[in-house]
Amino acid sequence: MVGKNSPAKSAAPRRRPSAAEARRIEEIFARFAAATPEPKGELYYTNSFTLLVAVVLSAQATDAGVNKATPALFALADTPAKMAALGEDKVREAIKTIGLFRAKAKNVVALSRLLIERHHGAVPQTRDELIALPGVGRKTANVVLNIAFHQPTIAVDTHIFRVSNRLPLAKGKTPEAVEAGLERVVPEAYRLHAHHWLILHGRYICKARKPACDRCLIADLCRYPDKTAES
Repeated sequence: MVGKNSPAKSAAPRRRPSAAEARRIEEIFARFAAATPEPKGELYYTNSFTLLVAVVLSAQATDAGVNKATPALFALADTPAKMAALGEDKVREAIKTIGLFRAKAKNVVALSRLLIERHHGAVPQTRDELIALPGVGRKTANVVLNIAFHQPTIAVDTHIFRVSNRLPLAKGKTPEAVEAGLERVVPEAYRLHAHHWLILHGRYICKARKPACDRCLIADLCRYPDKTAES
């Protein structure tokens, strides 16, 4: 047993899926692609900056709830300069229907100022630069990189975490582990849109309490033992 202060043993490198498993995963994404060739996120935004703000606001909140507040906010401030000038009080008032609105208003104004100071008002296109902004974590950064800059990132939210472990595609106990697993198994041709396909599948079909297996286009490829009776 590894002692409290002993160096942990290196984890064995994870192997790529077998040929049969790779074919199953390929077929899963081929069906997603055939059904929805160009999947889209559901957050309202008008440019890369408003996308960043919307994703920050969506933490521990629903997209629908965020979308109710952001059109009016973005009508007032759709650039970092305008958002910084609007100020924390007015931003807070605009987003008060969203959970954790006080902290989020503070972060939105602070990140706007840093975008001006560090990036000439532009949203950076690297994960490290995004994560350095207030209120921006790895998941938020990956969403922005994927949607705004068309980078093949996978942002593991609760839906992707559930779906990936259920099907399974890539099992893991943390979002980071699932993200690494998906990057390893998702075929390159499907990597760009994998994030959206999995989120939408988890949100509308493979739901937490009662998955709609009777409406699932990949039910025959799923190994989840607790499928609904209708499947």
